[in-house]
Amino acid sequence: METTAGTSYGSIVTNAPLQPGDRNVFSDGSTRVDFVLVWEEPRVSQEDKTGAGPAHRKWREEFLSRLKRSGLLLEWKEVVQVKKKICFVLLSAPWSVLCYYAEEISLRVPLQVVNAPLVNWSQKVLSQMSLQSPCLLQTFFKTTQRHQVLYEILARTPYGSVKQGEVGIDRLVNEQVFSAAYPLHEGDFQLSAAPVAPQDLGLRQILYSYWAQWSCWRRYQPLDHIREYFGEKIALYFAWLGFYTGWLFPASVMGTVIFLVGVWLMATDVPAKEVCDSGNGFIMCPLCNICSYWNYSSICVTYKVGLLFDNGGTVFFSVFMSLWAVTFLEYWKRTCSALSHRWDCSDFQDIEERPRPEFAAMAPMTVRNPVTGAEEPYFPEKQRFSRTVTGCMVIIIMVTVVLMFLISIILYRTILSIVIYKSANSFFSRIASFTGSVLNLLVILMLSKVYTALAHLLTRWEMHRTQTKYEDMFILKVFIFQFVNFYSSPVYIAFFKGRFIGYPGNYNTLLGVRNEDCGAGGCLIELAQELLVIMVGKQLINNVQEFISPKVKSWWHRRKLKPQKEEKKLKEAQEEEEKEEASPWEQDYQLLVCEGLFDEYLEMVLQFGFITIFVAACPLAPLFALINNWVEIRLDAQKFVTEYRRPVVERAQDIGIWFPILQFITHMAVLSNAFLIAFTSSFLPRLYYRYTQDRTLSGFINFTLATSPRSYSQQHNTTCRYRGFRDENGEYLPEYFHLLAIQLSFVIIFEHVVFLIGRLIDLMVPDVPEEVEMKMKREHYMAKEALAENQVQPTGTSGASSCHLFIQFILC
Repeated sequence: METTAGTSYGSIVTNAPLQPGDRNVFSDGSTRVDFVLVWEEPRVSQEDKTGAGPAHRKWREEFLSRLKRSGLLLEWKEVVQVKKKICFVLLSAPWSVLCYYAEEISLRVPLQVVNAPLVNWSQKVLSQMSLQSPCLLQTFFKTTQRHQVLYEILARTPYGSVKQGEVGIDRLVNEQVFSAAYPLHEGDFQLSAAPVAPQDLGLRQILYSYWAQWSCWRRYQPLDHIREYFGEKIALYFAWLGFYTGWLFPASVMGTVIFLVGVWLMATDVPAKEVCDSGNGFIMCPLCNICSYWNYSSICVTYKVGLLFDNGGTVFFSVFMSLWAVTFLEYWKRTCSALSHRWDCSDFQDIEERPRPEFAAMAPMTVRNPVTGAEEPYFPEKQRFSRTVTGCMVIIIMVTVVLMFLISIILYRTILSIVIYKSANSFFSRIASFTGSVLNLLVILMLSKVYTALAHLLTRWEMHRTQTKYEDMFILKVFIFQFVNFYSSPVYIAFFKGRFIGYPGNYNTLLGVRNEDCGAGGCLIELAQELLVIMVGKQLINNVQEFISPKVKSWWHRRKLKPQKEEKKLKEAQEEEEKEEASPWEQDYQLLVCEGLFDEYLEMVLQFGFITIFVAACPLAPLFALINNWVEIRLDAQKFVTEYRRPVVERAQDIGIWFPILQFITHMAVLSNAFLIAFTSSFLPRLYYRYTQDRTLSGFINFTLATSPRSYSQQHNTTCRYRGFRDENGEYLPEYFHLLAIQLSFVIIFEHVVFLIGRLIDLMVPDVPEEVEMKMKREHYMAKEALAENQVQPTGTSGASSCHLFIQFILC
């Protein structure tokens, strides 16, 4: 069912016209290259000792043969080097194949073109940059849709036993039968030496010039162009990242103000002056079994630094950030609904999404879809349930491993503290805590790599029907593990460290070692240190990796692939290379494989957790996050435009399971901040003392220190002090129970007030903007009219009528 390239329906042409200078074509100069398969083999054919060589050749030949029988056009290219040759197979789908598989995968195309222009803020910004919306001129099959069709064919084509899972290009690449499989970029990203008008630039050049360069850090992201070139899934990620970064600005400003309040309190706080001026007034009990007594005045600097993170403004900032998180998510839902409507993917997951190609090829039976009535592949629920249970057991085992490492780090800090506290130098007293934080970060990063690879295997084994479900289950597995991995240590410091130490003469132990107590400055400053080391340290490591690693990998990859001719032909080869530029498939093969969005989302979601769950301990966390995200947007943009091979377009209607995860983190943040302020911060003890004893807080330090029991003092012939509300017999004072009741009441009141205000915000902010809702109703009405008008097809459009695509009216 072939048609000429000139066939058109309205303003939509069947095939994209070739642009001047377009090199993504076959040798005939007109057949478009839709996908490229690559493998490498030695110049002198030598069979592998293991027998893998002949098996790989057999699989490759069978796979290519099946592709040819499916109707694809194939063309071979070779690049010969000294020791090996690189084989390229160029693939192209003719019109009949595109039509057949477009119906199979429910590909959407416009039903009717609307002449009335759609004017919105996005197009206004684009017009100011002399750029037009990329969907103003649309071919019947866009380049990205052709890529989708080709990938569907490649992913469902078997090359061996289907029962053994020998299906699809992904497994062939994993088995190293093929070195790579990718669609081509549309030209070079760099501009030519001659000046070019903005409207004459290619999509990739537009993205590089107006988005990926560092000089564009203040510019609006051209989301429509990102979507047109990379698809809705990647465009939604950058839309969310830009939206999140913009909302971090007010949070960072407020956090900086709270931090400056702490700086002012360092000079005016009465308890801080009491600590610094106490001299030998407070002789403190030893912090370990072999440690000596020490003066409370020795922690003067540490106590003042703690005021930067522990002051009255912390309560206000915790409430502010909790409401900020709720409001941020509500307004993102509005933005996401507007974008998904604009890009015509509002009903993608509910109606349009098809089974995964790998699932379709490996499922043992088929059932009728109750919605569409079509026969679809099916995997028995009992088998999937048993596999899911197995995956859950693996998660539990890995979480247990994380907790074991946490206990090991606790013991490390405790033992190192015993050694360091022998030194009289107060500087070295922080080494145990700091090195423990660094060691914890290294363990976190190591376990993350191991578990992510394991989660990939488990999720693939569970046989999920759709790509969305597959990714959601993979993300959920990794997030549960990473949540425990990253947050277990801060949670321990915030809520458990120093709570179960006992008192002088009756200390509690863990595995024979005395339970870890908070440092001289208290637990909150240790929590702030832990957050800065893990959050900022992880961000610095990731940014360095994202900036340096792709460039080093790309350089090494290009160096290995650089054609090395025989010595006698070296000069001729160099002259030819100077005259003739490398082909597009060679240039793209030298780029790196796109690793998807999982790591990018995970990094940002974990960051979101740090700046909300523990923000009471570190008001500067939003500022560090804002600075990191400004850099992150450009780094990610550069990777996708200049350093990665072009990924296959994927549709999506939202950010998937990441949004429920963000909602879960927001609820956890409210509870965490309530307990942090109540039990870890000194806010409530100060407030209690201010209203029961002295409004100026004079004598507050003496109020918070207990005296060692008589038995302990008689045994050591010295009376010493320790933090707590106990009498001389080690029993709790009435003030302890009064304060405990206040703390529990504060937690209940805090979370109820914040959740109530958050619920009111949810009710007041509709999920779908009113103008978008009106457009959706209008389009539904116009779609019904357009379908009624096109029920009787005129003659002369057999090519269109025979291509039964899944069509719906959309606005460009």
